[in-house]
Amino acid sequence: MESWLYILCICLVLGAGIGFMAGLLGIGGGLIAVPALLHILPQIGIASESLPHVAIATSLAAIILTSLSSARAHHKRQNIPWPLFKSMLPGFVLGAMCSGFISEMIPAKSLQQIFAIFVILMAVQMAFPFKAESNRAMPGPISLFFAATGIAIIAALMGIGGGVLLVPFLTWCGLQMRYAVGFSAATGLLIASFGSIGYTLAGWNTSSLPEWTLGYIYLPALIGIVSTSMLMAPVGARAATNLPTAKLKRFFAVFLALVGLKLVLA
Repeated sequence: MESWLYILCICLVLGAGIGFMAGLLGIGGGLIAVPALLHILPQIGIASESLPHVAIATSLAAIILTSLSSARAHHKRQNIPWPLFKSMLPGFVLGAMCSGFISEMIPAKSLQQIFAIFVILMAVQMAFPFKAESNRAMPGPISLFFAATGIAIIAALMGIGGGVLLVPFLTWCGLQMRYAVGFSAATGLLIASFGSIGYTLAGWNTSSLPEWTLGYIYLPALIGIVSTSMLMAPVGARAATNLPTAKLKRFFAVFLALVGLKLVLA
């Protein structure tokens, strides 16, 4: 079997799992996709010095369509504060575009370990949710610009949409939870889109990458993940009404922590 077809088939199964878990637990797919791709992609000969970059870039590109669907749903429910979005837009674009080039300056081993530590921190957050709603006033434009830039850089470097960082920040700044979640859905689309462009440009002349890559994005894996995750996310959302999601979230947090430790020690 052709190597690209092999990866496509595996990622069709992976995407189904990502979509179901995202719908069931309300988590971003990047926390599942990146560790899985770090394990899968070496089987087709992707060099170790490019492996984390390809896994993260492919995960980020897969977020574009899922974020689009989520953003449309929140827009219909009037959950997106567009004036705030416009004020933070330049920071999100700048941070996301820079992420691919910043990742090139980080050795592959270090990038993988940074991601692993991030996964462990997200596991802790999932097991012990941080609740930060307050009556604080929203910061001024300059503070929001730097916050948006920093969040976008971290999110795109880790191959996620940024909701796990943005929602706590916005609720801490006094924004109601439903608006923070809706805002996060819209910015997830923005970060994923411009982050993918950044990784595409950064990896464009990398000679060690296999066929079917667009910069650092490996297209067969991207197509496989997106194809089934979009189908399975509604199934997971429906299952959430009948399953003990709080308990499942804690189990999944333990699993994520173990994955993070394995990547740290790899």
